[in-house]
Amino acid sequence: MTIVVGHLATPEGQEALSTAVTEARERKAPLVVVTSGKRPVDECRAELDELASGAAAGVDLRVEEGTGDLAEDLIRTATSTGAELIVIGLRRRSPVGKLILGAGAQRILVEAPCPVLAVKV
Repeated sequence: MTIVVGHLATPEGQEALSTAVTEARERKAPLVVVTSGKRPVDECRAELDELASGAAAGVDLRVEEGTGDLAEDLIRTATSTGAELIVIGLRRRSPVGKLILGAGAQRILVEAPCPVLAVKV
């Protein structure tokens, strides 16, 4: 069983990644980090190498390049790896904004083949 998380250079993405590392360590599960597809894996590699040698030291970490549709990529990766958890980041919203969840987050919550942990920043 694995834990799947997207790699985004946003506060929500960084919080999701940090939480996913913690979950992977506690569950002794491999962590699959899916890049957003908007930045080549090589550009993300330095950040992810730093993560692997720092906060994620000792975690079985694998990186997969996304296609640009992060929701689809996370769902597909979770399905193909038999993931036990997907971790996503959400930003705080105004009372009106709470009526509408982001389309990507909503799609992941509805279509995910496993539980989804939503981390709010």
